[in-house]
Amino acid sequence: MRLDSHQHFWKYNSEKHSWITEEMKVIQGDFLPDDLIPILKEHQIDGCVAVQSDESFRETAFLCDLAEEYEQIKAVVGWADLGSDALDKELDQFASQKKLKGYREILQSKPVDYMLRKEFIRGIKKIGKRGYTYDILIFHTQLEAALHFVKKAPEQPFVIDHIAKPNIKLGIWREWKKEMAPLAERDYIFCKVSGMITEADWKKWKAKDLEIYLDVALELFGPKRLMFGSDWPVCKIAGEYEQVLEVIERFTDRLSKTEKEAIMGNTAAGFYGISTDS
Repeated sequence: MRLDSHQHFWKYNSEKHSWITEEMKVIQGDFLPDDLIPILKEHQIDGCVAVQSDESFRETAFLCDLAEEYEQIKAVVGWADLGSDALDKELDQFASQKKLKGYREILQSKPVDYMLRKEFIRGIKKIGKRGYTYDILIFHTQLEAALHFVKKAPEQPFVIDHIAKPNIKLGIWREWKKEMAPLAERDYIFCKVSGMITEADWKKWKAKDLEIYLDVALELFGPKRLMFGSDWPVCKIAGEYEQVLEVIERFTDRLSKTEKEAIMGNTAAGFYGISTDS
């Protein structure tokens, strides 16, 4: 099964999506399944994982509703306030949503020690007991804190989004590799090769700019813990879906058939509990 492990849907609202600045004007609009599905079909991609972009229960409900309507949405990564004392009650509201496979928070916009709070760790353990995964969205500057974070929940399946957003624009990778390595040593941590072109020079990036980061990710995590994600429509800031896919296709072409299939879908299917027969 070929899967896009990371993309977003939204109905654009200038207040709710205030993070979409004027220089990101290309994504100031609605992006819904009917826009993405033709692209998936064109590239023989069987389905996608819809990931939250707004921190609200309304967002989780919105994505779950879309997943019920469109069979190509194989999984949903929603949002929950993990530090809330009412977390159990809030999780109960979505317990019947079979395609809701995990949760995420926009940690990249939070203080470095936000994820180390006792109540946040308590919340991580609660979602873990319910069988949910957790997407870690951080900048490379938060990797040290992320290591302390994952050590506190060794039973929890984690995936690092966008290879932890290294500074690709400036070609900085050695320190990023050093800080990623101890995370990769833990077999319950996975990594998405996604969101890379938006960390590069939006106007001038080339596939070769990404090669060292892909090589390091493969070296550290191996194909069985890497998964392709387009980060559509955010990727449109720097390039089209086809350009993102081509980079990963070429990168995986040098691998064995089994290894390529892992990165292009099987790893994500296993991580998110998606049936390869669906």
